[in-house]
Amino acid sequence: MRISSYGSRSVINTAVVCSGIFAAGALLNSAGGAALCAAAIIYLAFTLYFYRDPERTAPGDQEAILAPADGKVLLIRRVDHPQTGQPATLVSIFMSPFNVHVNRIPASGRVTHLRYCPGKYLMAFDHRSMTDNERMEIGIDSGIGPIWFCQVSGFLARRIVCRLEQDDAVTAGKRFGMIKFGSRVDIVLPSSIQVCIGTGSKTVAGETVIARGSRS
Repeated sequence: MRISSYGSRSVINTAVVCSGIFAAGALLNSAGGAALCAAAIIYLAFTLYFYRDPERTAPGDQEAILAPADGKVLLIRRVDHPQTGQPATLVSIFMSPFNVHVNRIPASGRVTHLRYCPGKYLMAFDHRSMTDNERMEIGIDSGIGPIWFCQVSGFLARRIVCRLEQDDAVTAGKRFGMIKFGSRVDIVLPSSIQVCIGTGSKTVAGETVIARGSRS
């Protein structure tokens, strides 16, 4: 099982702590010690599971917009947005703690906008989190149209990782970062791009086609 490079330090730190707890539990040689050993194994197993980073194969459709995150579509609605023109369509994807949390590029192009916004840590399924929570905004000139998406922290997710730089050339389906623990990713698409999934749909980052447009 591949472990994400974005979480390698957390995995190492957790392994050290769990090793200490397991050793202490083994020395106790009692029911309480056995419980400590079991807790250490379960916590380490969950940490490894959380930071898993499976390989993904992006479809060859150059006019497809891919899901930037694993999860469930919470919301699809029309919005006005300065980065994509008016009107536009917002698609919000909620990631539970059990989803893969590595985020992927939705369409090939060039990074035109990056902005980190400090904020609150509301529950990720609370739609106020889109504007009130800590988040990382990203804009891409895709050739299909301008695409804006945002990594949003949740109640448990207290760290956003984004390895993109301004003017980077990016490829659809490639990894670019992650949000640690439950969180959401919002993506806004111009009216020229047609959304092809619905509310409640399950998404797989880098593979699920969420919309299509015409490449210029």
